[in-house]
Amino acid sequence: MSQHDFDIANQTASNARVDINLALKALGSLSSGPVAPTTTYANMLWYDTGANILKMRSEADDAWISMGYLHQGENQFHILDDTYVSDTSGNHVGLLGDQSTATWQAGTSTTESLVSPAKVKAAVEVKSIGYGQTWQDLTGSRSAATSYQNTTGKPITVAVGNTGSGSFGYLDVSTDNANWVTVGTLHPNTGMSAMAVVPNNHYYRLTNWNGTFWSELR
Repeated sequence: MSQHDFDIANQTASNARVDINLALKALGSLSSGPVAPTTTYANMLWYDTGANILKMRSEADDAWISMGYLHQGENQFHILDDTYVSDTSGNHVGLLGDQSTATWQAGTSTTESLVSPAKVKAAVEVKSIGYGQTWQDLTGSRSAATSYQNTTGKPITVAVGNTGSGSFGYLDVSTDNANWVTVGTLHPNTGMSAMAVVPNNHYYRLTNWNGTFWSELR
């Protein structure tokens, strides 16, 4: 570990030789030391032995840029967390780092980054139908010809039953509460049931129903 100002002053030959050797040792050791070199140059390398971080001086010679962690115990070079991946023009195209659990679960970030299998699993599960949901009997709080909206934040399953009410009952779903698509039918003269998955923020209704049962996995 050694540092030098890399300026060989006018001096005797023997002293110059010593000075040159010291400069070469500093150059060969990347000016390593626990504190930054006193004299710096644009693009010079410095191995910070106090933090085990390899650093490079900026072209403006006004800051140190951390390049990587040298794990002395493992004899390995480690990429620093939150290191940007760039194209040849310096545009950010990704991030070698983690993101918060809330960010993964929201699923809205478009930043390409590292992700563990556990985080992928958690992000998928939290949005998956059935995960964290229970079947609930909503027979007493649901009515025919009434529009309901799924605002749970994830898909739900709606199951309805009919033992015969004189008219067909249609289980309809809609994305805008105006344009409806029939996904199930209750026969007026036989005991039947219908079931549908309703995405988040979508609407659902049963046009005719005699109140046999109405259950939802939510």
